[in-house]
Amino acid sequence: MALDGAKQPLISGLLDTSPHPNQNTVKRRRLRRCRSAPTDYIPLNRDDYGLIPRPKSILGKLHPSFKQVALFLVIYLGVGAICFYLSRSQIKGEKTNGILDAVYFCIVTMTTVGYGDLVPNSVVTKLLACAFVFTGMALVALILSKSADYLVEKQEILLVQALHLNKKVGASDMLREMEVNKVRYKFFLILITLVVLIIAGTIFLYKVEKLNLVDSFYCVCSTITTLGYGDKSFSTEGGRIFAVFWILTSTICLAQFFLYLAELNTEKRQKKLVKWVLSRKMTWIDLEAADLDDDGVVSAAEFVIYKLKEMGKINQDDISVVMEEFEDLDVDQSGSISASDIALAQSS
Repeated sequence: MALDGAKQPLISGLLDTSPHPNQNTVKRRRLRRCRSAPTDYIPLNRDDYGLIPRPKSILGKLHPSFKQVALFLVIYLGVGAICFYLSRSQIKGEKTNGILDAVYFCIVTMTTVGYGDLVPNSVVTKLLACAFVFTGMALVALILSKSADYLVEKQEILLVQALHLNKKVGASDMLREMEVNKVRYKFFLILITLVVLIIAGTIFLYKVEKLNLVDSFYCVCSTITTLGYGDKSFSTEGGRIFAVFWILTSTICLAQFFLYLAELNTEKRQKKLVKWVLSRKMTWIDLEAADLDDDGVVSAAEFVIYKLKEMGKINQDDISVVMEEFEDLDVDQSGSISASDIALAQSS
Protein backbone atom coordinates (compact mmCIF):
# COMPACT_ATOMS: atom_id res chain seq x y z
CA MET A 1 0.00 0.00 0.00
CA ALA A 2 1.29 3.43 -0.82
CA LEU A 3 1.31 5.29 2.48
CA ASP A 4 3.32 8.15 0.94
CA GLY A 5 0.13 9.73 -0.28
CA ALA A 6 -1.64 9.38 3.06
CA LYS A 7 -0.12 12.54 4.49
CA GLN A 8 -1.27 15.01 1.84
CA PRO A 9 -4.95 14.08 1.54
CA LEU A 10 -5.42 13.80 5.28
CA ILE A 11 -4.25 17.32 6.04
CA SER A 12 -4.69 19.17 2.77
CA GLY A 13 -8.28 20.00 3.65
CA LEU A 14 -7.40 20.99 7.20
CA LEU A 15 -4.49 23.38 6.63
CA ASP A 16 -4.79 26.81 5.02
CA THR A 17 -1.65 27.23 2.93
CA SER A 18 -2.42 30.78 1.80
CA PRO A 19 -0.30 33.58 3.32
CA HIS A 20 -1.70 34.94 6.55
CA PRO A 21 -0.17 37.05 9.32
CA ASN A 22 -1.24 34.54 11.99
CA GLN A 23 -0.69 31.40 9.96
CA ASN A 24 0.27 29.17 12.94
CA THR A 25 -2.90 30.13 14.80
CA VAL A 26 -5.00 29.41 11.73
CA LYS A 27 -3.39 26.00 11.29
CA ARG A 28 -4.07 25.04 14.88
CA ARG A 29 -7.67 26.08 14.61
CA ARG A 30 -8.21 24.20 11.39
CA LEU A 31 -6.60 21.08 12.81
CA ARG A 32 -8.74 21.21 15.92
CA ARG A 33 -11.94 21.63 13.97
CA CYS A 34 -12.80 19.47 10.98
CA ARG A 35 -16.13 18.70 9.44
CA SER A 36 -17.62 15.24 9.28
CA ALA A 37 -19.50 13.74 6.37
CA PRO A 38 -23.01 15.14 5.79
CA THR A 39 -25.86 13.07 7.18
CA ASP A 40 -29.63 13.14 7.08
CA TYR A 41 -30.12 15.90 9.64
CA ILE A 42 -33.48 17.02 10.93
CA PRO A 43 -33.22 20.43 12.63
CA LEU A 44 -34.66 20.64 16.10
CA ASN A 45 -37.30 23.23 16.88
CA ARG A 46 -36.70 25.39 19.90
CA ASP A 47 -39.17 26.96 22.25
CA ASP A 48 -39.12 30.55 23.48
CA TYR A 49 -36.34 29.79 25.96
CA GLY A 50 -34.03 28.23 23.41
CA LEU A 51 -34.53 24.75 24.80
CA ILE A 52 -35.30 21.64 22.83
CA PRO A 53 -39.04 20.99 23.22
CA ARG A 54 -40.33 17.94 25.00
CA PRO A 55 -40.75 15.04 22.59
CA LYS A 56 -44.24 14.16 21.48
CA SER A 57 -45.86 11.00 22.77
CA ILE A 58 -44.87 7.90 20.86
CA LEU A 59 -48.56 7.09 20.60
CA GLY A 60 -48.98 10.13 18.39
CA LYS A 61 -46.46 9.13 15.78
CA LEU A 62 -44.91 5.68 16.04
CA HIS A 63 -41.42 5.07 14.78
CA PRO A 64 -41.50 2.58 11.86
CA SER A 65 -39.52 0.03 13.90
CA PHE A 66 -42.17 0.12 16.63
CA LYS A 67 -44.84 -0.80 14.13
CA GLN A 68 -42.82 -3.88 13.22
CA VAL A 69 -42.23 -4.68 16.89
CA ALA A 70 -45.92 -4.37 17.68
CA LEU A 71 -46.77 -6.55 14.67
CA PHE A 72 -44.31 -9.28 15.65
CA LEU A 73 -45.49 -9.22 19.26
CA VAL A 74 -49.15 -9.38 18.30
CA ILE A 75 -48.49 -12.27 15.91
CA TYR A 76 -46.47 -14.16 18.52
CA LEU A 77 -49.01 -13.68 21.30
CA GLY A 78 -51.94 -14.25 18.95
CA VAL A 79 -50.64 -17.53 17.56
CA GLY A 80 -49.46 -18.66 20.99
CA ALA A 81 -52.74 -17.78 22.67
CA ILE A 82 -54.74 -19.67 20.03
CA CYS A 83 -52.51 -22.74 20.25
CA PHE A 84 -52.46 -22.92 24.04
CA TYR A 85 -56.15 -22.05 24.32
CA LEU A 86 -57.10 -24.92 22.03
CA SER A 87 -54.88 -27.27 24.04
CA ARG A 88 -55.79 -25.81 27.45
CA SER A 89 -57.10 -29.18 28.63
CA GLN A 90 -53.56 -30.55 28.17
CA ILE A 91 -52.05 -27.89 30.44
CA LYS A 92 -52.24 -28.51 34.16
CA GLY A 93 -52.00 -25.99 36.97
CA GLU A 94 -53.84 -23.05 38.50
CA LYS A 95 -56.29 -21.71 35.90
CA THR A 96 -58.47 -18.61 35.78
CA ASN A 97 -59.70 -17.63 32.31
CA GLY A 98 -58.93 -19.70 29.22
CA ILE A 99 -57.76 -16.90 26.90
CA LEU A 100 -56.03 -14.96 29.69
CA ASP A 101 -54.20 -18.10 30.85
CA ALA A 102 -53.05 -18.76 27.28
CA VAL A 103 -51.61 -15.24 26.88
CA TYR A 104 -50.11 -15.37 30.37
CA PHE A 105 -48.49 -18.74 29.57
CA CYS A 106 -46.98 -17.24 26.38
CA ILE A 107 -45.48 -14.32 28.32
CA VAL A 108 -44.08 -16.56 31.05
CA THR A 109 -42.61 -18.82 28.36
CA MET A 110 -41.07 -16.16 26.11
CA THR A 111 -39.40 -14.40 29.06
CA THR A 112 -38.17 -17.79 30.41
CA VAL A 113 -39.70 -17.05 33.83
CA GLY A 114 -41.46 -20.42 33.97
CA TYR A 115 -43.20 -20.27 37.34
CA GLY A 116 -44.58 -23.79 37.03
CA ASP A 117 -48.10 -22.68 37.92
CA LEU A 118 -49.10 -23.69 34.38
CA VAL A 119 -47.26 -26.71 32.95
CA PRO A 120 -47.56 -28.56 29.59
CA ASN A 121 -48.91 -32.04 30.25
CA SER A 122 -48.92 -33.70 26.83
CA VAL A 123 -46.59 -34.32 23.90
CA VAL A 124 -48.29 -31.63 21.80
CA THR A 125 -48.16 -28.90 24.44
CA LYS A 126 -44.57 -29.75 25.36
CA LEU A 127 -43.47 -29.45 21.72
CA LEU A 128 -45.41 -26.18 21.40
CA ALA A 129 -43.71 -24.85 24.53
CA CYS A 130 -40.29 -25.77 23.11
CA ALA A 131 -41.06 -23.92 19.88
CA PHE A 132 -42.48 -20.84 21.59
CA VAL A 133 -39.66 -20.50 24.12
CA PHE A 134 -37.03 -20.25 21.37
CA THR A 135 -39.05 -17.88 19.19
CA GLY A 136 -39.96 -15.83 22.25
CA MET A 137 -36.34 -15.50 23.36
CA ALA A 138 -35.36 -14.42 19.85
CA LEU A 139 -38.17 -11.85 19.84
CA VAL A 140 -37.06 -10.43 23.18
CA ALA A 141 -33.34 -10.39 22.34
CA LEU A 142 -33.46 -9.13 18.76
CA ILE A 143 -36.51 -6.91 18.61
CA LEU A 144 -37.96 -5.87 21.94
CA SER A 145 -34.59 -5.04 23.53
CA LYS A 146 -33.70 -2.76 20.58
CA SER A 147 -37.04 -1.03 20.93
CA ALA A 148 -36.43 -0.52 24.64
CA ASP A 149 -33.04 0.97 23.83
CA TYR A 150 -34.67 3.33 21.32
CA LEU A 151 -37.25 4.42 23.89
CA VAL A 152 -34.56 5.13 26.47
CA GLU A 153 -32.61 7.24 23.98
CA LYS A 154 -35.75 9.24 23.21
CA GLN A 155 -36.20 10.04 26.90
CA GLU A 156 -32.61 11.24 27.39
CA ILE A 157 -33.63 14.76 26.45
CA LEU A 158 -36.15 14.83 29.31
CA LEU A 159 -33.43 13.93 31.79
CA VAL A 160 -31.07 16.59 30.44
CA GLN A 161 -33.82 19.21 30.62
CA ALA A 162 -34.59 18.17 34.19
CA LEU A 163 -30.92 18.54 35.15
CA HIS A 164 -30.85 22.04 33.63
CA LEU A 165 -34.34 23.08 34.69
CA ASN A 166 -33.30 26.50 35.97
CA LYS A 167 -30.79 27.21 33.22
CA LYS A 168 -31.23 28.42 29.66
CA VAL A 169 -29.33 25.78 27.72
CA GLY A 170 -29.06 25.98 23.95
CA ALA A 171 -29.96 23.08 21.70
CA SER A 172 -26.37 22.58 20.56
CA ASP A 173 -25.07 22.52 24.14
CA MET A 174 -27.73 20.05 25.15
CA LEU A 175 -27.01 17.76 22.22
CA ARG A 176 -23.29 17.93 22.97
CA GLU A 177 -23.86 16.97 26.59
CA MET A 178 -26.16 14.13 25.57
CA GLU A 179 -23.51 12.79 23.22
CA VAL A 180 -20.74 12.97 25.82
CA ASN A 181 -22.79 11.40 28.64
CA LYS A 182 -25.02 9.22 26.48
CA VAL A 183 -24.27 5.89 28.17
CA ARG A 184 -24.50 7.39 31.65
CA TYR A 185 -27.89 8.95 30.97
CA LYS A 186 -29.21 5.72 29.49
CA PHE A 187 -28.00 3.82 32.55
CA PHE A 188 -29.70 6.18 35.02
CA LEU A 189 -32.93 6.25 33.00
CA ILE A 190 -33.20 2.47 32.89
CA LEU A 191 -32.27 2.28 36.59
CA ILE A 192 -35.10 4.65 37.51
CA THR A 193 -37.53 2.69 35.32
CA LEU A 194 -36.43 -0.59 36.89
CA VAL A 195 -36.89 0.74 40.42
CA VAL A 196 -40.39 1.97 39.54
CA LEU A 197 -41.30 -1.41 38.08
CA ILE A 198 -39.99 -3.25 41.15
CA ILE A 199 -41.99 -1.02 43.48
CA ALA A 200 -45.13 -1.31 41.34
CA GLY A 201 -44.86 -5.11 41.19
CA THR A 202 -44.29 -5.40 44.93
CA ILE A 203 -47.26 -3.19 45.78
CA PHE A 204 -49.51 -5.03 43.32
CA LEU A 205 -48.63 -8.45 44.71
CA TYR A 206 -49.17 -7.15 48.23
CA LYS A 207 -52.54 -5.56 47.47
CA VAL A 208 -54.05 -7.91 44.87
CA GLU A 209 -52.36 -11.28 45.38
CA LYS A 210 -52.48 -10.79 49.18
CA LEU A 211 -48.83 -11.71 49.73
CA ASN A 212 -46.86 -10.16 52.56
CA LEU A 213 -44.22 -7.56 51.68
CA VAL A 214 -41.29 -9.95 51.87
CA ASP A 215 -42.98 -12.56 49.67
CA SER A 216 -44.11 -9.84 47.26
CA PHE A 217 -40.57 -8.50 46.88
CA TYR A 218 -39.24 -12.06 46.68
CA CYS A 219 -41.68 -12.88 43.87
CA VAL A 220 -40.74 -9.68 42.02
CA CYS A 221 -37.03 -10.47 42.20
CA SER A 222 -37.46 -14.10 41.15
CA THR A 223 -39.60 -12.93 38.23
CA ILE A 224 -37.50 -10.13 36.74
CA THR A 225 -34.35 -12.25 37.02
CA THR A 226 -36.31 -15.08 35.28
CA LEU A 227 -35.61 -17.50 38.14
CA GLY A 228 -39.31 -18.23 38.54
CA TYR A 229 -39.14 -20.66 41.43
CA GLY A 230 -42.90 -21.08 41.27
CA ASP A 231 -43.67 -21.04 44.98
CA LYS A 232 -45.01 -17.50 44.57
CA SER A 233 -46.69 -16.32 41.37
CA PHE A 234 -49.70 -14.50 39.92
CA SER A 235 -52.68 -16.74 40.62
CA THR A 236 -55.70 -14.40 40.33
CA GLU A 237 -57.34 -13.20 37.14
CA GLY A 238 -56.49 -9.56 37.87
CA GLY A 239 -52.95 -10.55 38.77
CA ARG A 240 -52.40 -12.31 35.46
CA ILE A 241 -53.73 -9.36 33.50
CA PHE A 242 -51.17 -7.20 35.27
CA ALA A 243 -48.47 -9.85 34.81
CA VAL A 244 -48.94 -9.97 31.02
CA PHE A 245 -47.65 -6.40 30.76
CA TRP A 246 -45.44 -6.19 33.84
CA ILE A 247 -43.38 -9.37 33.33
CA LEU A 248 -42.49 -8.51 29.73
CA THR A 249 -41.56 -4.93 30.59
CA SER A 250 -39.60 -5.67 33.77
CA THR A 251 -37.54 -8.57 32.38
CA ILE A 252 -36.51 -6.56 29.31
CA CYS A 253 -35.75 -3.58 31.54
CA LEU A 254 -33.43 -5.63 33.74
CA ALA A 255 -31.62 -7.02 30.70
CA GLN A 256 -31.11 -3.48 29.38
CA PHE A 257 -29.87 -2.39 32.80
CA PHE A 258 -27.05 -4.94 32.78
CA LEU A 259 -26.28 -4.07 29.15
CA TYR A 260 -25.92 -0.36 29.97
CA LEU A 261 -23.90 -1.22 33.08
CA ALA A 262 -21.45 -3.15 30.93
CA GLU A 263 -21.31 -0.27 28.40
CA LEU A 264 -20.69 2.22 31.21
CA ASN A 265 -17.85 0.10 32.57
CA THR A 266 -16.33 -0.22 29.08
CA GLU A 267 -16.61 3.52 28.54
CA LYS A 268 -14.82 4.25 31.83
CA ARG A 269 -12.01 1.90 30.89
CA GLN A 270 -11.77 3.54 27.47
CA LYS A 271 -11.56 7.01 29.02
CA LYS A 272 -8.78 5.85 31.34
CA LEU A 273 -6.88 4.46 28.37
CA VAL A 274 -7.32 7.72 26.43
CA LYS A 275 -6.14 9.73 29.43
CA TRP A 276 -3.07 7.53 29.79
CA VAL A 277 -2.22 7.72 26.08
CA LEU A 278 -2.50 11.52 26.03
CA SER A 279 -0.55 12.02 29.26
CA ARG A 280 2.48 9.81 28.62
CA LYS A 281 5.60 11.31 27.03
CA MET A 282 6.53 10.69 23.40
CA THR A 283 9.66 8.55 22.94
CA TRP A 284 11.98 7.82 20.01
CA ILE A 285 10.27 4.45 19.64
CA ASP A 286 6.91 6.20 19.34
CA LEU A 287 8.37 8.59 16.78
CA GLU A 288 9.58 5.71 14.65
CA ALA A 289 6.29 3.86 14.95
CA ALA A 290 4.24 6.95 14.06
CA ASP A 291 6.36 7.75 11.00
CA LEU A 292 4.22 5.99 8.41
CA ASP A 293 6.15 7.14 5.34
CA ASP A 294 9.62 6.70 6.92
CA ASP A 295 10.74 10.26 6.13
CA GLY A 296 12.13 10.88 9.60
CA VAL A 297 9.41 13.29 10.70
CA VAL A 298 5.85 12.82 11.95
CA SER A 299 3.15 14.96 10.37
CA ALA A 300 -0.04 16.01 12.13
CA ALA A 301 -2.01 13.32 10.25
CA GLU A 302 0.49 10.60 11.16
CA PHE A 303 0.46 11.72 14.81
CA VAL A 304 -3.36 11.62 14.95
CA ILE A 305 -3.47 8.16 13.36
CA TYR A 306 -0.82 6.83 15.76
CA LYS A 307 -2.62 8.17 18.83
CA LEU A 308 -5.98 6.84 17.68
CA LYS A 309 -4.41 3.40 17.22
CA GLU A 310 -2.97 3.58 20.73
CA MET A 311 -6.38 4.47 22.12
CA GLY A 312 -7.87 1.45 20.40
CA LYS A 313 -10.28 3.56 18.36
CA ILE A 314 -8.87 2.34 15.03
CA ASN A 315 -6.59 -0.48 13.92
CA GLN A 316 -4.38 -1.23 10.94
CA ASP A 317 -7.24 -2.98 9.13
CA ASP A 318 -9.35 0.19 9.36
CA ILE A 319 -6.49 2.25 7.94
CA SER A 320 -5.92 -0.26 5.14
CA VAL A 321 -9.57 -0.18 4.09
CA VAL A 322 -9.63 3.63 4.08
CA MET A 323 -6.39 3.78 2.10
CA GLU A 324 -7.79 1.38 -0.48
CA GLU A 325 -10.76 3.68 -0.98
CA PHE A 326 -8.42 6.68 -1.19
CA GLU A 327 -6.30 5.00 -3.86
CA ASP A 328 -9.42 4.15 -5.87
CA LEU A 329 -10.54 7.79 -5.73
CA ASP A 330 -7.06 9.14 -6.52
CA VAL A 331 -7.44 8.41 -10.23
CA ASP A 332 -4.44 10.48 -11.39
CA GLN A 333 -2.21 9.00 -8.65
CA SER A 334 -1.20 12.48 -7.49
CA GLY A 335 -1.41 11.68 -3.79
CA SER A 336 -4.44 13.89 -3.28
CA ILE A 337 -8.12 13.82 -4.24
CA SER A 338 -9.53 16.64 -6.33
CA ALA A 339 -12.89 17.38 -7.92
CA SER A 340 -11.64 15.98 -11.22
CA ASP A 341 -10.67 12.72 -9.46
CA ILE A 342 -14.18 12.41 -8.03
CA ALA A 343 -15.72 13.07 -11.47
CA LEU A 344 -13.46 10.48 -13.11
CA ALA A 345 -14.13 7.93 -10.38
CA GLN A 346 -17.90 8.36 -10.70
CA SER A 347 -17.83 8.13 -14.51
CA SER A 348 -15.73 4.96 -14.55
